[in-house]
Amino acid sequence: MNPIIIIPARMAATRLPGKPMADIAGTPMIVRVWAQAVKAAIGPVLVATADEVIRMAILRAGGHAVLTDPALPSGSDRIHSALVEFDPERRYDAVVNLQGDLPAVSPVAVRLAARVLSESGADIATLAAPIHAAEEADNPNVVKAVVAWNEDGSRGQALYFSRARTPSGKGMCFHHVGIYAYTRSALARFVALPPSPLERRERLEQLRALEAGMRIVVARIDEVPISIDTPEDLEIARRLLG
Repeated sequence: MNPIIIIPARMAATRLPGKPMADIAGTPMIVRVWAQAVKAAIGPVLVATADEVIRMAILRAGGHAVLTDPALPSGSDRIHSALVEFDPERRYDAVVNLQGDLPAVSPVAVRLAARVLSESGADIATLAAPIHAAEEADNPNVVKAVVAWNEDGSRGQALYFSRARTPSGKGMCFHHVGIYAYTRSALARFVALPPSPLERRERLEQLRALEAGMRIVVARIDEVPISIDTPEDLEIARRLLG
């Protein structure tokens, strides 16, 4: 496969407005995410944004950015729109959707998502990490992945995603890490689908794909990269990366 990494980013985040441009040790967060994606070295890196300030920050860093319609309803719609504009020749047949609030994301994790998509023949590949703390398993802000793991527990097929603690009973739960790799055709199909009943109920976009019969394969990683959603998260990132 010939992948491209696309990072959706917008200034109008609900819990932390303007967070893509939040300063972390002298560098805007979106530029840090872009730099980590470049290190993955699997293909070009493109930022999809509705905001000129984000586009200019990426251009100043030496990257590529595309302005997208501010009315687009989701990051998935934003990356699809950017892909169509950036690559009308359809040179890239796989797309890694890397969230713009992961300033310390490992390039290894990005490469893993792309590799699993290529090797599995799935529509979508994503990542999950073990949950070790009970309070994390019970936290509705932590999305849990229910996976039919293979024998060595390294990857498996996604059965469900939930904000609730699941599955019940003894055993490990897994924290879904929001890095997705799509085949180009799967991304086009996904954004053309209407929001599904379970997606609306759980407020989880990936359930739309499962309800439509799309196959999602999950690869296991050891740790969840820090995600910036609140001012408190931002201060933690500044301490870790400063």
